[in-house]
Amino acid sequence: MPAPPSVPARHKIPRSVLVVIHDPARRVLIIERAAQPGFWQSVTGSIDFPEERLRDTAIREVAEETGIVAGSPEVPLENLRDWGIENVYEIYPVWRHRYAPGVTHNNEHVFGLLVPEGTPVTLAPREHTRFEWLPWREAADRCFSPSNAEAILQLPRFTA
Repeated sequence: MPAPPSVPARHKIPRSVLVVIHDPARRVLIIERAAQPGFWQSVTGSIDFPEERLRDTAIREVAEETGIVAGSPEVPLENLRDWGIENVYEIYPVWRHRYAPGVTHNNEHVFGLLVPEGTPVTLAPREHTRFEWLPWREAADRCFSPSNAEAILQLPRFTA
């Protein structure tokens, strides 16, 4: 029986979001993982319960990891776009203990979030230690995850 929506699952659910946060000049926000120095990435996170909508997960994860509030006057909800890209990848062994025994793959759904230039970032210090705004190609080159790099390289398809 699934956990009720108010109670997070005991193990991480292998369904997640990746949110490419960018400004109008196609500078992309990347953040460094606290537990893995040198591992740069976009905002990512798993759904908390089976019924949680991916869009809601994206909004929650962006707020938790960066302090950016999608749905605020500065960042309207229509700036959060579902890119219709889903990646299936093998979970790195270092993180498999977070999932139920035998879970080896994750389904990751990609969103883009347009924010104004100079949007302030407040990191969750237990999760990330540093952030940078980089031109999209440089941001892709910095990412440790191939699916994250590929998502960032898709940015021109979704921006004017």
